[in-house]
Amino acid sequence: MTAELLSPDTLTFDPQSGLIPVVTQDARSGAVLMQAWADRAAVERTLATREATYYSRSRQEQWVKGATSGHTQQVVSVQTDCDGDSLLYRVQQSGPACHTGAYSCFHRPLLEGRTPDTGLDGTLERVYATITERLATLPEQSYVTRLHAGGLDRVLKKISEEAGEVLLAAKNGDRAELATEAADLLFHTLFALAEVGVTPADVAAVLQEREGKTGLKGPKEVG
Repeated sequence: MTAELLSPDTLTFDPQSGLIPVVTQDARSGAVLMQAWADRAAVERTLATREATYYSRSRQEQWVKGATSGHTQQVVSVQTDCDGDSLLYRVQQSGPACHTGAYSCFHRPLLEGRTPDTGLDGTLERVYATITERLATLPEQSYVTRLHAGGLDRVLKKISEEAGEVLLAAKNGDRAELATEAADLLFHTLFALAEVGVTPADVAAVLQEREGKTGLKGPKEVG
């Protein structure tokens, strides 16, 4: 059942400033990109155009993300929290979100992160997010930068090489080597997806379409 869409009338804007906080999330990777503010007019424009629109407290005016930098945010969805006093924009980000050139504004650690054991799902999303960040910023000395400079054919060749290493490790029954080579294969596959603009969510959608009541349906048979 589709949830009923709410109206901006249900939101609670700050009575003094007339603003509401907005957290912006990458709809593809799930990464939090930035936090900003919006007034009612900015929210209404976002809903009408699907262009992420905010309100600058320093300039005291609306601003559309990417209007100057070109790093636009195409809004996929807008949600409010349970109290109606903050918003979540889920967007398709073009280029870095931060004015520093970083993929996300949240890149300055105060506490060292400890990655939870979430299995491949969460890990693949984080690796993909890192790849897309590096592709957007192309930092020096980055493997992603060097691989990107070689063109798509280079990464496709790497995928072929890593697939062969996976087969060899599996045939030899070498569990540690198989895990290592499979990780290399997955990384370069994710790189190819990012270069072409396909997301892990796109791949997941295909797998979900194949998922039947009696289990996972395989690809179409040949012949």
